Amino acid sequence: MPERTPSPPAPVPDPPPSVPVTLSATLAADEALARRRRAGERVLSMASGEIGLPVLPALRDRLAAAADENAYGSVAGSTALRTAAAGYWQRRGLGIDPGLVVAGPGSKSLLFALLLAIGGDVVVPVPSWVSYAAQARLAGARAVPVPILPGQGGVPDPDRLREAVADARAAGQHPRAVVVTVPDNPTGTVASAATVRRLAEAARELDLVVVSDEIYGDLVYDTSAPAVSPARYAPERTVVTTGLTKNLALGGWRTGVARLPDSERGRALHTRLVAVASQIWSSPPAPVQTAAAYAFGEPPEVVERVAASLRLHGTVVRAVAARFTAVGAELAPTAATCYLYPDFEPLRERLAAAHGVHDGDGLAGLFSERYGVGVLPASAFGEPGRPLRIRAATSHFYGDTAEQRTAALEAARAADPLALPWIRGSVDRIGEVLADLAGAPAPAPTPSPHA
Repeated sequence: MPERTPSPPAPVPDPPPSVPVTLSATLAADEALARRRRAGERVLSMASGEIGLPVLPALRDRLAAAADENAYGSVAGSTALRTAAAGYWQRRGLGIDPGLVVAGPGSKSLLFALLLAIGGDVVVPVPSWVSYAAQARLAGARAVPVPILPGQGGVPDPDRLREAVADARAAGQHPRAVVVTVPDNPTGTVASAATVRRLAEAARELDLVVVSDEIYGDLVYDTSAPAVSPARYAPERTVVTTGLTKNLALGGWRTGVARLPDSERGRALHTRLVAVASQIWSSPPAPVQTAAAYAFGEPPEVVERVAASLRLHGTVVRAVAARFTAVGAELAPTAATCYLYPDFEPLRERLAAAHGVHDGDGLAGLFSERYGVGVLPASAFGEPGRPLRIRAATSHFYGDTAEQRTAALEAARAADPLALPWIRGSVDRIGEVLADLAGAPAPAPTPSPHA
């Protein structure tokens, strides 16, 4: 028989187009600085907001005791955790049925799952945390940017929100949600109750779900004036998320909770959110849930740890803020968190002439390449154009070892953390860098109260 000509191989289909999402700017900056540190370079990390503090012993012990809890468990989270989270919100005037609480492996995961469950396009404030717009793209949606009001980060200007949603809908887009952050990352500011109320009213008029990221809610310096949640003004349409990453410095434990509205809309969204979660993470990690339930119950040692952390953040942030303003940068007063968002516009001519810097990207590059200081440019937070703004975080100033970080907490309780040489050295270092960058006289070293 004659040989048969072999059939040509079947064509390989082209892969589907990739989603245009890059590595998180904060994580990328941290990795770059870590490589330089391992190479022996002198670096100062101010890029990410990971808070460098030790685990509270009571939580460590509960996590260890729960190590044998290895079953999947409920998709929405354990009854104990959901009940504890409901109590946490009850003490803040946002009481909710535990059945409307959903736990997940970090509030970041919950935020993404919520965008999938809500559907449609998403309004985001400008500037805003690096992952909101990226998560919208991953969900196949568009991010609709809306600027904030000056000094009131995290909440889109309500008037401009109405305009942006009207324009988007006229263009065939489908905004269904608006994400807010109270208190705010990247600016470290807190939107006023009046602005939050106006945002809630606009969301009701526009039929938008409000997703309120309140991960920094316990880190407002003035404890007599806490941040106000939009759930107070639009309870029927506001989802609140939080976690233990910031107030208790448990980023690596990856645990978060979401509070769904007690309304027909909220219950329907709860059903969809649990369905999404069932396909992504099945259930939150059981041992972490046990420790998290204890933390959300807020026993005295947890309350005391959060208070000490808050004093530490406020003291160090204010010292660093003074260094920025001393060289002429503009800075809205940081009212919460460990973030600063200085504007170097008053130094534009100096930066262009002396350093060839014309925007935030160039400024962040200068901080990194010349001085070994990691910061992020305004463009990472969605700001268009060429603003000379950066975000700087002080959360890595507290020490490189468990002993140093414990000492930082002790100093925040009883003394001045700026007296500790490693914290004082970091504050003085950023002062030296800023003085050199601005062509100003070097600032005097931070005085030690025990010198």
